[in-house]
Amino acid sequence: MVRFKAQEPNLNRLKIVLIGLAFLSAVLPTTGAQEAKDSAGSPMQGVHEIQVTLRKYEFTPGSLRVKKGERVRLIMAAVDHDHGFKLDDFDINQKVRKGTTAIVDFTADKSGTFQFRCSNVCGLGHRGMKGTLIVEE
Repeated sequence: MVRFKAQEPNLNRLKIVLIGLAFLSAVLPTTGAQEAKDSAGSPMQGVHEIQVTLRKYEFTPGSLRVKKGERVRLIMAAVDHDHGFKLDDFDINQKVRKGTTAIVDFTADKSGTFQFRCSNVCGLGHRGMKGTLIVEE
């Protein structure tokens, strides 16, 4: 009985995050796949949307791949703790509170591989919470 009750708050958090993501996907006018299809002729026409989950001590996905010139929209959900998303090379530092979703829009105007990291101390493994943005020509 105690084991079941200890897991119940985690299930409630997961339900809240899933409901939020479902709501967000219903509100957005088109899906990332449709936008990618629309932007085939010119990368500036569409928005490349990427869903990112932040949890101790990882970003999922940990590697983001876009094309130079694309407008990028990161839809980030923090599931277990307050986190942050810091991408110095594009001057981005966004806090994402536990159980919420934050959206960051930017243009991938330079090519290369750039590191992002958690900018809100989230526990002992915080320093290892990193990922990469790959911007291809």
